Amino acid sequence: MPLGGGNKCGCCQKTVYFAEEVQCEGRSFHRSCFLCMVCRKNLDSTTVAVHENEIYCKACYGKKYGPKGYGYGAGAGTLSMDKGESLGIKPIEAQEHQPTNNPNTSKFAQKFGGSDVCPRCGKAVYAAEKVIGAGNAWHKGCFRCAKCGKGLESTTLADKDGEIYCKGCYAKNFGPKGFGYGQGAGALSHTK
Repeated sequence: MPLGGGNKCGCCQKTVYFAEEVQCEGRSFHRSCFLCMVCRKNLDSTTVAVHENEIYCKACYGKKYGPKGYGYGAGAGTLSMDKGESLGIKPIEAQEHQPTNNPNTSKFAQKFGGSDVCPRCGKAVYAAEKVIGAGNAWHKGCFRCAKCGKGLESTTLADKDGEIYCKGCYAKNFGPKGFGYGQGAGALSHTK
């Protein structure tokens, strides 16, 4: 303990005496300073979430640093459009989807000695970010459907002419057409 009776508060930097001390992540706080950095609600050991040196309630932490998009709303299977702008959180804009413009580049990359080249973005693919699909090495971020941009896995992948698609887009664009090939219950299913 430093001179003056106690540790310094992680928020106001004033001395914290034992009777009013709350500890979190090895730092001391006054009970009145132990508040969410966004909504200013009082916190305790069950409601606190820490990010670097900042403390949040679990709700604000989830809005600021948690997953975003479909299925991450208030209830099961809901869509949350709240990006936290009312709390001063700046949303990150997604990059525009870019279809492949350089087919079969991995043979080129192997000829000239380096790592594989991603067919989507044309940049080198290193082992830590490599995903194999349709005979090529892709970045994890580029391993998406060429039509809708949906993230793919080896089980949800269909390829045609060096490009990769989700099964839904592949069926719509390259599957059989005509009466009886719709979607939903009672529709014919086309499998190879």
